[in-house]
Amino acid sequence: MSDDAKPKAVCLFSSAGVGELGVHAAGIDLICSNEMVPYRAQLYRENFPDSQMLCGDIWQLKSEITSRAAESLKNDELFLLYATPPCQGMSTNGIGKLKLEAAEGRRDVEDPRNRLIIPTMDIACDLRPRWLLLENVPGMRNTAITDENGSFVNIIDYVRNRLGPEYAGAAEVVQCERYGVPQTRKRLITIFTRDAGGKNWFTSNGGSFFSQSMQAPVKTLRDAIGHLPELNGRQGENARTDFHPYHYVNPLDDRKYWWIENTPEGDTAFSNQCVNPECGFQSNPRHKDSVVNGKSTAGLETPIYCIECGSLLPRPTVINKDGSHRLLKGFHSAYRRMKWDEPGRALTQNFIYEASDNKVHPDQNRVLSVLEALILQTIDHYDYKFSIQGKGIGTARIAEVIGESVPPLLIEKICKKMIEVSEV
Repeated sequence: MSDDAKPKAVCLFSSAGVGELGVHAAGIDLICSNEMVPYRAQLYRENFPDSQMLCGDIWQLKSEITSRAAESLKNDELFLLYATPPCQGMSTNGIGKLKLEAAEGRRDVEDPRNRLIIPTMDIACDLRPRWLLLENVPGMRNTAITDENGSFVNIIDYVRNRLGPEYAGAAEVVQCERYGVPQTRKRLITIFTRDAGGKNWFTSNGGSFFSQSMQAPVKTLRDAIGHLPELNGRQGENARTDFHPYHYVNPLDDRKYWWIENTPEGDTAFSNQCVNPECGFQSNPRHKDSVVNGKSTAGLETPIYCIECGSLLPRPTVINKDGSHRLLKGFHSAYRRMKWDEPGRALTQNFIYEASDNKVHPDQNRVLSVLEALILQTIDHYDYKFSIQGKGIGTARIAEVIGESVPPLLIEKICKKMIEVSEV
């Protein structure tokens, strides 16, 4: 199929283009994209040189995005508008509560990121894509925003109302591990279409875009990364770049290494037991979070000395100026080993740190390597360069890109299904 005959996509809030790997792999041309952070926009350009990347605020660029897209399309239609508005500002407060708090003056100024759906829909209404795909956190489904008229409205209802009756669709919470992603990551996938075949697909599947035929066997950590060469959190043993340039981890200091090496699979270092060879008591109280006014807080009552012999336990602690120890603040999910026979836990940009939730390797004394994160996020399926003009961007920025991205394998499956069910 020639490039002119391929379906076309416009992508918004593109970050560094990890999700677009799936769009491109499905056979869809990326004609125009938008991202606000300069280094991510540059990464996007490096990986998708044929797409017009407009870097900047979507509120300021929305007219240019529309005109650039229309120019590229000529007289063709836009097949897909793919957008991933930032999720940090999402609030799950109900509309009624928002109205009450606003009326009583108890509501903070609305996070402007919640309202980025407005310029997104301005572009959608101008371009009238055959398909609209939005990806975000599950909380988006219950988020309320103030619309252009200052009225509170559910964000999904806002999308539906802006598109009008020509479109049909739904917002669905998707568990990524059911679709071949070796990671327990939940995402809200919102899909609307004006394609007749797409509408029939929704109808035949009870109003859902996702069917059992799209699913895949669940992959565990053992399936995904169990074959990789071992690493160790000790300096000098923490890299196997001879195997793969991204199979490395940051080394642990001696105290953290002691905590981790005594942590069983699936458990947290906060609950480690006595390692004094003359005692070995295994029933010291375990770490647990507290609930204050309905909100979980890090437990502070966990003992750090063995209640039998008084020895310091290999639990995360801070050394005071006087040489004494006190418990390091942390939730039960921190300094926790993953389990081999389950999918990995949802990646965040903090996966390179041992205190990150459930990110310690199941049996090796270290965190996940960058390569392992690429595998869990399914980025390893694709050709992607973490470099700008031949220069690497550094581990922290790689972690940011991975942690905030959507698994491209999921996006590829969605886009392929859109093409499959669309009427030619």
